[in-house]
Amino acid sequence: MNSFCAWDGEVLVLNVLGTPSAKRDVIGKPKGDQLKISVTAAPEGGKATDYMVRFLAKEFGVTIKDIEVVFGQYNVNKQLRIKAPKHLPEVIKKALRD
Repeated sequence: MNSFCAWDGEVLVLNVLGTPSAKRDVIGKPKGDQLKISVTAAPEGGKATDYMVRFLAKEFGVTIKDIEVVFGQYNVNKQLRIKAPKHLPEVIKKALRD
């Protein structure tokens, strides 16, 4: 994967650099081969990752069960698999076009 995102069939694979305890929930800009995603939740026992999954489910128009945390439940470096996303944020649309 040369970018922070790629398709695997109907599944969007997303490499994430998470920022917990942020001022707001936001999908940021790419940083190398990761996409920066900030959430307001504190990094306590994987709760920030769980919160991020709920936030991203809304952003991508999928259910929480459609997002799998491949690795990084307790780490800022994560890989997510999002099954059949209905909406793509502009930063991801651009990366998939390039």
